[in-house]
This record gives sequence, structure tokens and C-alpha cells, in this order.
Amino acid sequence: MSKLSDPTAKFRDPELGRFLIQRVNKMAGELAAKKGRKILLMEVCGTHTFAISRTGLRDMLSDYLDLRSGPGCPVCVTHQRDIDQMIALAALPGVTVATFGDMIRVPGSNGSLEQAQADGAKVEVFYSPADAVEKAIRHPERQYVFLGVGFETTAPVIALAIQEAAGKDVRNFSVFPAHKKVLPILRALLTDPDLAIDGFLLPGHVSTILGRQAYDFMAAEHGIPAAIAGFEPVDILTAIMAVLELLATGRPAVVNSYQRAVREEGNPVAQTLLARTFRDADAYWRGFDLVPKSGLALQAKWQAWDATCRFAPAVPAPRSITACRCGDVLKGKIIPRECALFKQACHPANPVGPCMVSSEGACAAYYRYHR
Repeated sequence: MSKLSDPTAKFRDPELGRFLIQRVNKMAGELAAKKGRKILLMEVCGTHTFAISRTGLRDMLSDYLDLRSGPGCPVCVTHQRDIDQMIALAALPGVTVATFGDMIRVPGSNGSLEQAQADGAKVEVFYSPADAVEKAIRHPERQYVFLGVGFETTAPVIALAIQEAAGKDVRNFSVFPAHKKVLPILRALLTDPDLAIDGFLLPGHVSTILGRQAYDFMAAEHGIPAAIAGFEPVDILTAIMAVLELLATGRPAVVNSYQRAVREEGNPVAQTLLARTFRDADAYWRGFDLVPKSGLALQAKWQAWDATCRFAPAVPAPRSITACRCGDVLKGKIIPRECALFKQACHPANPVGPCMVSSEGACAAYYRYHR
């Protein structure tokens, strides 16, 4: 694809990127000199984590900026108890667990979905929940349970699949709801006394649904600057520069540096779809435990397609892996290299925690680009 036919080419322009890197380092250096330490920014998006590492930005900006990964990988933040329930569902006779690909290798207390599949459980990977609905229609003798994992970005497609199943009266399709909401976990980060984050890079994909104004509480209530960022190098550098400018002027605000995709009010159609399908629910997060109203549960009208109502497999209390510090990585308290298992017992061929499994996991990004 030529630059003329690729509207995002300018956001990957090497010359502009080098110029912005110099600007960012200069601004960060001045701020770091005043504070007597590096400026700590957190990217709250797994796609940002990989983009920052893959392009070398994390290393090129490391003299004055400490760019930490946060709880932006949906697979990584899925709690151990939910993983164990998913594996237990796969073991039920007549049940096929349908899932996005990243979930299949995430370790639970005793194995993973991939290992359960090797032991005879029915686990299938789908690119779309709508495909799982069609598969259920073709195989009425089996129950298909789709694992609803992700943030506000993937929840609408799950909602559409449920509505499609209801419209076609597909009673052998259901959803295990394990979706998470971004705003409550941001509040948890902002009120954590052990964290001292100077500013945030906010997720571009989720923000297309929520809109810029949904984040205003960060500046208004906590005095923390933030910028919504796209995913190309110039996008990310522009957003970082916006946060540094706010820090330099002492003016907390939330800036939209991804205006070609994110609007002030977000996507009202998707918001309405979510409101009609889900309700707020308390949810367990890896690294955070129970966070009030941070999850999405199905409303009562969709109970017939709610796997938690249809199935109740016996699941023992989750077994934590004490040496794995994935939870601390997700909270931005450490970088992956500070975990004793990193690159030793834990690597992509033998992942101990989900942060090494997912394509958006911080440990996987550090293993690939920062060894």
C-alpha cells in the first residue's frame, strides 16, 4: 500500500518520529530535573504496550520517562477463579467452550483450556461470537458456551451475538460473561496509595466506545493529566507530549490525541447496545481482587443465554501461583524483568502467568523486545 492510499502512513513517518522523540526527551528531561526522578506514565492498553515496545519507544525514551504497563490486557486481568470456571465448563459432557484464541493457553489453578482440550474436552477457537452462534445452529446436539472476555470494545459484539441467538431461538448457545470495564479500574489505580503515576495514556479502542469526556473525572477529581492515544508511533509520541505539556503547566486535563477515531461522546449506538444487554456487576481482577461495579453481567431478560445460570460446575477455590508477579505487573508496580520467573521458569513456551501468554501481555512484550 502506498503512502498516498494509506491514511495512517504519516503517523509512521520516521523523520517526524525522530523529531518528536527529541521533543519528548527534552520535555521529560526538564520535568525529571525538577522532580528529581523519572516521569512515570502508564499506558492502559495492551496494544499500546506492544506498540511501544515493538517500535523501540520504551528504550528511546527511558532516560527520563518510565513507561509502565497497566491492566489493559483483557486476558491478563481475567481472574484465576474465572479461568478455573471456564476450564470446568469445558469438562462438562455435551459442552463445547468457544473462545477467542488468546484464552486457550492461559494457565488456571490446574492446567489450561489447551490442556483440557488435549485431555478430551471440546474447546474451539472462533474469531467472532457470531460464528459460534452459527456453529450452534448447525450442531443442536451440543451446548456452545462463548467466553465473554474483554473490555467495552468486545462487549458489543458479544451483545449482538446474544441478540442473534435470541432472535433465532438458539437455545444451545450461551455466554460466560467475564467482561471488564475500564473506568472503575482507573479509579482503583488513582486511589492506590502505593502508586505515584504522573499521567496516563488512555486506550484508543475503548475510547471509541466511551468517548473522551468519560475520563474527565481523572483530572477533575484526582488532578492527573491523561491523553487518549492511537497506535502508530507518531500517535503515541503526540499523546506523551500532550501529557508532558499538561504536567509542565500544572494544568490537569484529559486530551484527545486520537481525534480521527475518538469523539467527545463516544459511540452512542454501542453504548445503547451495552446498556440493553448488560448490567454493572462487581468483578474480580487479577492483581486487584474484587473491584465494585467493574464487570458486566447479563441482564435478567437474557438469562436463557447466560452460561452462569445454565451451568454450575463445581469449582474449588483458586490456587494462586505465589512466585508469579503478574498482578504487580498489571498494577504497574514492577516491570516484567523484576519478576524472578521472567525468562527463567516463565517464557512463551512455558507461560506461568497470563501476562506471558497474551498477544497484549506486558511480559510477552518484554520477552520479545526487551531481553
